[in-house]
Amino acid sequence: MGKKKLNLAILDMYDGEPNQGMRCIKDIVARFDSQLSYKIFDVRGKAEIPEIRDFDLFISTGGPGNPMDGDGNWDLKYFDFLDQIWIWNQNHNHKKYILFICHSFQMACRHFGLGSITKRNSTSFGVMSVHKTADGQLDKLLQNLENPFWAVDSRDYQVVQPDLKKFKVLGAKIIAMEKIRDHVEYERAIMAIRFSPEMVGTQFHPEADPVSFLIHLKKLEVKEKIIGLIGKTKFRQMLEYMTDEDKIYKTNETLIPNFLEQAILKIKTSRSLTFI
Repeated sequence: MGKKKLNLAILDMYDGEPNQGMRCIKDIVARFDSQLSYKIFDVRGKAEIPEIRDFDLFISTGGPGNPMDGDGNWDLKYFDFLDQIWIWNQNHNHKKYILFICHSFQMACRHFGLGSITKRNSTSFGVMSVHKTADGQLDKLLQNLENPFWAVDSRDYQVVQPDLKKFKVLGAKIIAMEKIRDHVEYERAIMAIRFSPEMVGTQFHPEADPVSFLIHLKKLEVKEKIIGLIGKTKFRQMLEYMTDEDKIYKTNETLIPNFLEQAILKIKTSRSLTFI
């Protein structure tokens, strides 16, 4: 008789649009097929929210749009879900683990009041360097990644001006920041936060892989839009970065697997202790 798999819920925040990001997440989760079974919940399209008792760990995806917007239904259900996980983890020895990506990260920061959500002066899109903080260099989510490391960034909004008092109350830590841009006066965006030992999130897209991203970049309308944003020289540089094994390929191979491996180990350890 085979070992029982852990249950993973993937919260789809893509607003019903077909998205390469979900395919990338499925590909990564498939590497853990012997240990995980998963179910997808359409949060923004159908207001589907998982029952936390039924799942061991969660991935909440990126998605387009303004993180300050909602229809008063799915968004409130989502925020209630975040509270449920937080409360569960305060009251149970067997914890629930969640990774927030991009749009979900912004919404979690909004909900917990960790910083200001602002619209960027211009869209950030491409392969960007991400810099670990002192706390980030110790955080296991980012282990085996260089400092700085590289990731796909795609956002019109950002989290800035951290509320340090709220960080202290929650025990949250900033673990990664946007690159320093000496030529502009804009504040550096927060790129990753450890909300709690069980809850962590990234502003960038750790699921992105070179193949799907290159396919996306070669679409004529996408190519023209990006060249309009960053110019031909930076666009060519972005294409070169895609084939560099030490850039987004490394992040794809490392970060979400780190989250899954560490959560699986902690959950199984907790269950073993429970039955001693």
